[in-house]
Amino acid sequence: MPQEVRLLSLESQLLTTLVVKVAVAAVLATMLVRFGQFRRILLTEKRAWRERLTFAIAFGIPVMLGVASRLLLNYDAADLSVSGSFLAGLIAGPYAGAIVGCLVGLPALAAGEWIAILLTVGAGFAGGGLRELSPKEAIWHVTPLLVTALHRHSWKLFGRFRVDWQFTLLAAPIGLELLRQVLGARFTTVDHARLFYLHPPQAWLLVLVVLTTVLSVAVPIKIWNTARIEHRLQEQEKLLMTARLEALASQINPHFLFNTLTSISSLIRSRPETARMLIGKLSGLLRQLLRSQDHFVTLREELASIDQYLYIETVRFGPTLAVEKHIAPETLDQLVPSMLLQPLVENSIKHGLTRKVGGGRITISSERVDGHTVIQVVDDGLGMDTDAPGLGTPGGIGLRNVDERLRVIYGANYQLHLSSAPGEGTCARIEIPELAIPQPVSA
Repeated sequence: MPQEVRLLSLESQLLTTLVVKVAVAAVLATMLVRFGQFRRILLTEKRAWRERLTFAIAFGIPVMLGVASRLLLNYDAADLSVSGSFLAGLIAGPYAGAIVGCLVGLPALAAGEWIAILLTVGAGFAGGGLRELSPKEAIWHVTPLLVTALHRHSWKLFGRFRVDWQFTLLAAPIGLELLRQVLGARFTTVDHARLFYLHPPQAWLLVLVVLTTVLSVAVPIKIWNTARIEHRLQEQEKLLMTARLEALASQINPHFLFNTLTSISSLIRSRPETARMLIGKLSGLLRQLLRSQDHFVTLREELASIDQYLYIETVRFGPTLAVEKHIAPETLDQLVPSMLLQPLVENSIKHGLTRKVGGGRITISSERVDGHTVIQVVDDGLGMDTDAPGLGTPGGIGLRNVDERLRVIYGANYQLHLSSAPGEGTCARIEIPELAIPQPVSA
């Protein structure tokens, strides 16, 4: 025997349509917010006319296609004409709402539903009018959860005789849906449909139809507001990272200054002319550091600063301090955090060579390995115990700052690596991801 085919009842079909309609609104809002230009429009409250037009077209065309799919495919759940027009006006202003209303009303007008375009344009102007009257942040506070608290907000409105914008912004789509129900029942006949509307056979289904219209407005606002909050958090993280880097740099510069002044002070009585010359060199180096507000410089510029510092230290130590460089030419344009190498060189001199009898040698090298620039500062000094806390520098902040700056800028996988053996010397090694200033190409 053939099996009996059971069709959904009218109530079940209507419930399915309402659920899918809210899902369509959520999917559309999620898809649009993924586009950078659309997201930037949401982030600003004062928008130029071009941005409003972009928003209206980007949002209006998908909603218009939803109306067309209803007319061509009988897919009623895709029709977001009233809620979409109202939402566009609420977010981008009355003219953007009217443009969306015109776009979504054109397919309906072509099908003979001439009342639809009047209702959608009116809904766009209604949303835009509420935007002009209400506080802008109150719009972004509209969430689907407020639907369950309408009775509380209505008591606030009538109990204190004060405008509750949360209630007002949700009451507007309720009024628009009820108006569509009245107009649809008045002008729609069996032969001529002047306006599309979901006709609920029972009163409780009418409540769900109205609730669906409200959710079709509240759910996209919630999704877009979440994107706005995420963007603000990202901006705060960037500002926090910048402030942290500036704090680290402000620690390094005085650290460098005080230790260099200590070196110069040892020469004031014994070699005053040399001390005067070194002060001049130091002032030139500090002037260069103060002029530079960038957190990043090329390795070539960083090495130039190191040369000035080493000149000061070479004069102090005399011929007992030898400096060698083995710099790969392809690494000279690598961007590095400013004042990155100076603490490494200073550590080699202060903790490795100062107490060594007969002077010593510092070797600075760089090479390109697997997409990274590897920089090493090696000395043949007394060495130190790298297992001690603080990267082997008792009370020192220079190496700790280098290590923390690498972690902050490049992530936890990038850090300062120290290898040392007592009596043999120390090697400070860092790896930096490949990032260089693009060179102009000759014709």
